[in-house]
Amino acid sequence: MRQRALVILQVRSGLLTAKEGAQRLRISRKTYYEWEERSLKAMALALENRPVGRPPIAVDGEKETLRERVQELEKKLYLAEKTIELREILATYGEFRDRRSKKNG
Repeated sequence: MRQRALVILQVRSGLLTAKEGAQRLRISRKTYYEWEERSLKAMALALENRPVGRPPIAVDGEKETLRERVQELEKKLYLAEKTIELREILATYGEFRDRRSKKNG
């Protein structure tokens, strides 16, 4: 693999002809040009500008849907718990008010 890359770079820099490069690699000129094209495309792709940092993690649709559902259910549970607390407070207040009105009445 390194030998192929070295020969391709030598041909591209003018140190060898494509015919000489193909002979060194023991392949046809046609095959040499195919390898050269593939290697140059791969090199161009590898050198493209990319965002810095780690690549984003692929999102699993099912996991994301479940995560959203869990959040929704946690909110509903929180509201239900607060509703129960409020009812208990109001019931206690109602009992307190009833006792005060009986004392004052």
